[in-house]
Amino acid sequence: MSPQTSGAAETREFQAETRQLLDLMIHSIYSNPDTFLREVISNSSDALDKLRLVALQDSTLGVDTSDLHIELVPDEQARTLTIRDNGIGMSRDEVVDLIGTLARSGTGQMREALAAARAAQESGEVSEQATADLIGQFGIGFYSTFMVADTVTLITRKAGEAAGTRWSSGGEGTYTIEEAADAPQGTSVILHLKPAGGDAALPDYAEEHTLRRVVRTYSDFIAWPIRMEIERPAPDPGEAAGEDGAAGDAGAGTALTETVTLNSQKALWTRPRSEVTDEEYTEFYRHVSHAWDEPLETITLKAEGTFEYQALLFLPTQVPFDLFSQDTRRGVQLYVRRVFIMDDCEELVPPFLRFVKGIVDAQDLSLNVSREILQQDRQIRAIRKRLVKRVLQTIGQIKTDRPEEFRTFWRHFGAVLKEGLISDVDAREQLLAVSTFASTRPAAAEAPEGHDDEVGTTIAEYVSRMADGQEEIYYLTGTSRAAVENSPHLEAFRARGVEVLILTDPVDEVWVDAVGEVDGTRLRSVAKGDVDLTGIGSDTAGQSEDAPDAAEFTGLLEWLGEELSDEVKQVRLSHRLTESAACMVGDEFDMTPQLEAMYRASGMELPASKRILELNPTHPVVERLRVQHAEDPSAPGLTETARLLSGAAVLAEGGTLTDPAAFAKLVVGRI
Repeated sequence: MSPQTSGAAETREFQAETRQLLDLMIHSIYSNPDTFLREVISNSSDALDKLRLVALQDSTLGVDTSDLHIELVPDEQARTLTIRDNGIGMSRDEVVDLIGTLARSGTGQMREALAAARAAQESGEVSEQATADLIGQFGIGFYSTFMVADTVTLITRKAGEAAGTRWSSGGEGTYTIEEAADAPQGTSVILHLKPAGGDAALPDYAEEHTLRRVVRTYSDFIAWPIRMEIERPAPDPGEAAGEDGAAGDAGAGTALTETVTLNSQKALWTRPRSEVTDEEYTEFYRHVSHAWDEPLETITLKAEGTFEYQALLFLPTQVPFDLFSQDTRRGVQLYVRRVFIMDDCEELVPPFLRFVKGIVDAQDLSLNVSREILQQDRQIRAIRKRLVKRVLQTIGQIKTDRPEEFRTFWRHFGAVLKEGLISDVDAREQLLAVSTFASTRPAAAEAPEGHDDEVGTTIAEYVSRMADGQEEIYYLTGTSRAAVENSPHLEAFRARGVEVLILTDPVDEVWVDAVGEVDGTRLRSVAKGDVDLTGIGSDTAGQSEDAPDAAEFTGLLEWLGEELSDEVKQVRLSHRLTESAACMVGDEFDMTPQLEAMYRASGMELPASKRILELNPTHPVVERLRVQHAEDPSAPGLTETARLLSGAAVLAEGGTLTDPAAFAKLVVGRI
């Protein structure tokens, strides 16, 4: 920098890179200019913190710390806004050093990142809101004031020093610095505001309601009071007068001045839980979640050590209307030292906990140029992992201590939690511990009236009850519990007393394949592959003493395979049927009909797939079909019977017929 002296003031030039960065900020990032006030108030808060600490360390400093505060002074006539504090202040050298930090520390990298963000916004790759988040996340701080001001003046005096310093710039190419003999202790930032509205659509930052809104949004929980003097109209003199009207005109036309505190300072997460009432937590939950229910559970978390943060999270009682919407905004509010950074920080909460609401307040978090970089931050990953663990621990505690409340909670949010079994391997063990599933166990009938469909079992409980000889966890997916319980696939399992998990949420079609096994015990669909229950459960259950000879069905199976080749890929005898005549099954790695339907509903094209038709050799219809085919393979009606068996099997598993009208004609023709 090359100083130029004009009287007592010294004029200095910004470095070229700083000028470019200022120009980029002033002319490129207008989507959310409110954040300038967050940055200046945050700086003032830091200055007050430092003064309190220095005063404790140095008793000879002689400063008054009894009324530390931040003050906003808008002037609509002069079009100025002053933000001042009575904090530690700065010396002249510190002003040059701190205000000039941007000019000598990584400016080029910041400028390149901001330029890239602007280009991404123009191309539509990121939203305007995402670009607005750059302000305040890059340590730019003080320089963000040039978004809203034509000229910025800083007047400051360091605690313990006699003279102050005045710094001023229009953000173009130079700034001036000079001594300010009458400066009060602390720092005042005076903004000569740009016109409201215009091409940049700037709010009027000299208006009371605008300042109230911005402070409440970004700085409501700052520990220090943020004050502002408000002028109120004086009462009507006639109202204050006595019956004879003698109160006179003394106060006529005179406005009253009232000092108000704009921020609540009620950062509940910083207070011990014993000092906060349930009503306060409920009010705060409704504030951050924009909901009207009461929280099912309040979770407080405080971490100290390598990096410090506090969290206040809530589990809701009611399901948000957009829980399964693709456009739903998820995440918790992120603060850094009580300063609001972003509303929905997705990096802190995984999608399977998107119903969790609350805040995380970090003491020293590096907030970079974009949310993508934020996601890679080591501290963010560590906080996220801890939050997930704590939330799942709390859910597990509710399951143990308040089973009725847990059943309601699981009915509302179980399908969402099970998404984590697919996406979060680290949390899978905890999720399986709290996940409950319906099953075919007779004990389910002992549930309280009206709750039959809510009683579930964990995987661990299921394994502890497995039948003699059972080495796999059996399950069956479907669209509803009634459809699964009536499925022919369960007949042999029910006859042998072998419990089967009933999975009816769409996510169940996916997570069972993703998990594969639990503690070495394999998950096995009873609707896939060739099921052999020999030696499992009750050996004689469902068995016939005069079991038919499989060789007798060879001709029928071959004929059916040819006759139904356009619908099935194989016809075989079944080990899983005891009552029904036939059922459709898939190969070990085939998709279920429900999963195929989900993919097609999402717009994915899938090739046509064929399934396996299994016949129950003990069923009268199948036996009669075998006899008729053996006597006369060309007998009329054999083909219709075969297609009726195949169609009925498709419907029984919840599938869709390729030609429903033709099947209906077959049914009507047999009546």
